[in-house]
Amino acid sequence: MSTNLEFRKSSYSSGAHNCVEVADWPTGAAVRDTQNRELDALIYNQTEWNAFLRTTKSDLR
Repeated sequence: MSTNLEFRKSSYSSGAHNCVEVADWPTGAAVRDTQNRELDALIYNQTEWNAFLRTTKSDLR
């Protein structure tokens, strides 16, 4: 995986123990665990990422 990704803490992360970081990927998004940054990130294509965001946002209502 490219090391040039700029990860940012997800706005949906809570507290110091449940954090994920997200990076824009040319065709979707990359997600990694803040506490285990040395592990590979999960890569989602744009369709998968949009479905995830749509589902997450609907569950918060």
